[in-house]
Amino acid sequence: MSKPRRLAAVTTGLFALAGALVRAQDSPPAPVVAAATAAPLTTADVNAWFDGYMPYALHVSDIAGAVVVVVKDGQVLTGRGYGYSDVEKRTPVDPLLTLFRPGSVSKLLTWTAVMQLVEQGKINLDADINQYLDFKIPERDGKPITMRNLMQHTAGFEEQAKGIISEDPKAPGFDALLKAWVPTRVFAPGTTPAYSNYGASLAGYIVQRLSGESFDSYIEQHIFVPLDMKHSSFRQPLPAELVPLMSKGYPLASEEPRPFEIIGPAPAGSLTASGEDMAHFMIAHLQGGEYHGNRILKADTAETMHNTPLTMLPPLNRMELGFFETNINDHEVIGHLGDTDHFHTSLHLFLKENVGFYVSFNSPGKGGAAGGLRSALFQDFADRYFPAVPAKAGVDERTAAAHAALMSGAWANSRASQSNFLATLSFIGQTKVGVGKKGELVLPFPGLNGKPRHWVEISPFVWVDRDSRERAAAQVVDGKPVRFSFDLLSPFMVFERVPWYANGSWLMPLFGFAVAALLLTTLLWPVAVLVRRRYKATLALPPPSLRAHRGSRIASVMVLGALALWTLIFSLILKDTNSLSSRLDPVLWVAHLFGAVAFFGGLALMLWNFKAVWSGERRWPAKVWSIVLVISAGTVLWVALACKLLSFGTNY
Repeated sequence: MSKPRRLAAVTTGLFALAGALVRAQDSPPAPVVAAATAAPLTTADVNAWFDGYMPYALHVSDIAGAVVVVVKDGQVLTGRGYGYSDVEKRTPVDPLLTLFRPGSVSKLLTWTAVMQLVEQGKINLDADINQYLDFKIPERDGKPITMRNLMQHTAGFEEQAKGIISEDPKAPGFDALLKAWVPTRVFAPGTTPAYSNYGASLAGYIVQRLSGESFDSYIEQHIFVPLDMKHSSFRQPLPAELVPLMSKGYPLASEEPRPFEIIGPAPAGSLTASGEDMAHFMIAHLQGGEYHGNRILKADTAETMHNTPLTMLPPLNRMELGFFETNINDHEVIGHLGDTDHFHTSLHLFLKENVGFYVSFNSPGKGGAAGGLRSALFQDFADRYFPAVPAKAGVDERTAAAHAALMSGAWANSRASQSNFLATLSFIGQTKVGVGKKGELVLPFPGLNGKPRHWVEISPFVWVDRDSRERAAAQVVDGKPVRFSFDLLSPFMVFERVPWYANGSWLMPLFGFAVAALLLTTLLWPVAVLVRRRYKATLALPPPSLRAHRGSRIASVMVLGALALWTLIFSLILKDTNSLSSRLDPVLWVAHLFGAVAFFGGLALMLWNFKAVWSGERRWPAKVWSIVLVISAGTVLWVALACKLLSFGTNY
């Protein structure tokens, strides 16, 4: 996993990113023509299958440990632990007691708490949430945010990253983070899926205010107690009695463990739970809100959560209320995914089959292997116990090639920072869609083997990956695709066309040329001085031209210095998410101030030099290079503006 994608995964799902691989269905249903023979979903069969699957997968992926749980018909069918919760002590993972961090799967408990208050008449899903708050969320386009918007990730917030994850137990609480900065509303409510940890944290704060209990206490009393979840907590740090049960989190099994992670937007991802406790939660939702006689939701409320879809890109997966569709093999499945820096999780409920599937890893593994592994495990589980055969292509090759050509170009993820310096990551990470040698669609999302996937168009602007059966689809307006996504992300993220002025397809090569020209100018400046000194030569220029010449060299140094400072900042962030905190604020202020002087001043000095060169009697190389320097400084300023490197402030 690349560093920008890793940050996106952390700030984009808790995640996030944005993290997971799932399947889809809508009307029309997933492309299935016939069912294959299913293996019996029994404890003996599933245990044998997991035991043959997991140990080798963990070993080759350098993942320390995992827990897998399957429930069926209101009972735990199996709970299996693999690998170690403490590698050094060789402590095995215990599915009954070992605690993992399921990241954004935590949101399902937060949304369940919200729906409990909906039942009590304390929350109206379609009312302005400002009536439940002691601070104000600004409207956009004259429209407020509703709880339904929050639950379906259509509130329109840009990404929030500051304080997302740290190792500091004294880090600001989620309520302080909520009030410190309201992320910019970049979409009108209800129009665009854009996954938001801020939105989920906001919902938890509303639960806290309306219930009169702290969020942690509310979850303990109204979810953990009735579900007999004795080994679970949202509290950070953990209560003392749970600390001995906590699995360590590892970047790799072969590396040293990291400290307990503190999730800033706690209701969005701070849950700690055993596999057994997560089984109880799955059973409750599969049984209409009831677990062994204890009810956390009315049956119709649970049905509302599970089957109130928001259709944005048919026929792809959709958001329900808190859950999202992960349909596979023509089976109705809902679930959620979750990522912290070190723990990676997925939860899926086969609604009609009354089966729940949960897996969590305590390491991302080599190249972020846990993300692909949880996807493959879910797909292989479904193929084994709920199989189906995909349909063949329904679009002729010529039409498919034409549609692929219309899709080509640069696209931007709806889940992104747009008003601050982290917009740089979106610029660098623009999604490039292309066309293959045979006219086929090429999306930059490789399969588990790291190779490009084979997308086959099965109906107009709907494609299926012939291996995983995941689908992609585009929204077409006036004959042109304007938005697309795929089953992995479609419930909560879409890709939209990048505006021409920020399109990396032309801007990145030009930016590379600009940096090279400025670097060459900077390096040759002292060389030229030393050569002239060696041969006792002088730079025969009139004083005004000489000053302009030197100014252009100083400008090159300044611009490169500002870019180097921003590069350092992004290196710190990508290396350690602890940097996404107030400790980075002084460096950001320096970067903003120096960058403003360097980028604007650099272009001004280059224009001064350009005027001096062309108004004098300089030779053509000097004239050509003066043009190159103006273009270079102008390009860097353009990119800095597009990437919001000049947006003063420390909120992001």
